[in-house]
Amino acid sequence: MKALLLVIAMIVLARDASAQDAQCVRERAAMVETIRTYARSAAGVLGRQGLSERVLEAMAQTLRHLFIPERSCSVAYADQPIPIGLGQTISQPYVVALMTQLAEVAPDHVVLEVGTGSGYQAAILARLAQKVCTIEIIPQLAETAAKTLRDLAYDNASVRRGDGYNGWPECGPFDAIVVTAALGEPPPPLIEQLKVGGRLVMPVGPAYTTQQLTVVEKIAPGKTTTRAVALVRFVPFTRSQN
Repeated sequence: MKALLLVIAMIVLARDASAQDAQCVRERAAMVETIRTYARSAAGVLGRQGLSERVLEAMAQTLRHLFIPERSCSVAYADQPIPIGLGQTISQPYVVALMTQLAEVAPDHVVLEVGTGSGYQAAILARLAQKVCTIEIIPQLAETAAKTLRDLAYDNASVRRGDGYNGWPECGPFDAIVVTAALGEPPPPLIEQLKVGGRLVMPVGPAYTTQQLTVVEKIAPGKTTTRAVALVRFVPFTRSQN
């Protein structure tokens, strides 16, 4: 009897997963085509290689509508940021793809994300990396994102609640770091936790205005190169009052 119940439960879960995958197929495909179009006009940022097929496939497979409160297909896959409550947003799809491409995530990489939000960027990274460690300072968002990632079987993504300025040393060192909130300069603890050859991608600049999407590459211990690649507008980096 127990074996029969287990089989039934597995069938139900499989049906639920198939139903979720079938939702918003047309909208998700249109989103990917929009990203491709933007990428072709951004050769100066992405170079000749453009957006990799790995990144585009991750965008095509990730169910963005399950990471927003409304779960609306038309809202989720439009190329625009979406409010997720508590003064936070989920970035527009092209910016998510761009930051992911700039991080150059490989299958054996360990990646840190600072600013989990809804968990969408973490889900994209989890499809590309071996392990993703993501930090969110707002308790409600951290709990919701952790549940969503867990429910969708992103078993290689771990969510930590707290101030991401000091990174997550126990999870590192990191091959790539993606920061999804704006700060005047990259946090030194994050640079310290980056492996040589690794990249940090984040918006650098003042709050509530445009910032420079910036790539910091660690070329040797204590030595980095920095380049600004595009103008963006992100929510400010939130620090703990303690």
